[in-house]
Amino acid sequence: MQDGLHELGVTPADRDLARLERLLRLLDKWNRAFNLTAVRDLEEMVARHILDSLSVRPFLYGSSVLDVGTGAGFPGLPLAILEPERRFCLLDSGGKKVRFVRHAVAELQIDNVAVIQARVEKYAPEELFDTVMCRAFASIGKFVGLCGGLAGAGGRLLAMKGRFPDDELGSLLSVRRSFLRGQPSWEATQIASVRIPGLAVQRHIVVIERRETEPCESKREGHDG
Repeated sequence: MQDGLHELGVTPADRDLARLERLLRLLDKWNRAFNLTAVRDLEEMVARHILDSLSVRPFLYGSSVLDVGTGAGFPGLPLAILEPERRFCLLDSGGKKVRFVRHAVAELQIDNVAVIQARVEKYAPEELFDTVMCRAFASIGKFVGLCGGLAGAGGRLLAMKGRFPDDELGSLLSVRRSFLRGQPSWEATQIASVRIPGLAVQRHIVVIERRETEPCESKREGHDG
């Protein structure tokens, strides 16, 4: 894990490194009983869960982050461990996975994480987020349609993808055109290729930023001037 973190340019404190290792051991233990993830090997978990999660870290924006479809807590938990100054909300509808995430938060004493069990369509937070991210949750167009309303003014969406998402970027354009004038629209401002140590696969981070549009003028009807 230390070698992989070094390749990503991450130098965690000893306590945080120990918590990342403990997180994987907790996941391994729970996985035997509850089948939380298809990854069974601890070494493979390092790359697929810890290092892959931390690849999105340079793209985080603001002080509040929502992880949609967090599953067993990835990417949210590793990021929260290394980003204590940010507040993270981890959202998932799966009961077993949410129970594990809550247990891990308590066991590892991660103070900057809230865990919510809900479907994203039903989730109505009191405050909107600066960053909303997802990993293997949905297509980009669906992600924007479902989660765009959860990001505040000036906020951004982060989609963690495998191969370069040509077809999905087309769906994003369709979603953007569907917004009414006077409502925010979304634009993919960056598509970054990232390398995950220990994984010989393609990974891309799509940064989608909120753009405010001018309100349309109301039409005056039946006025002679």
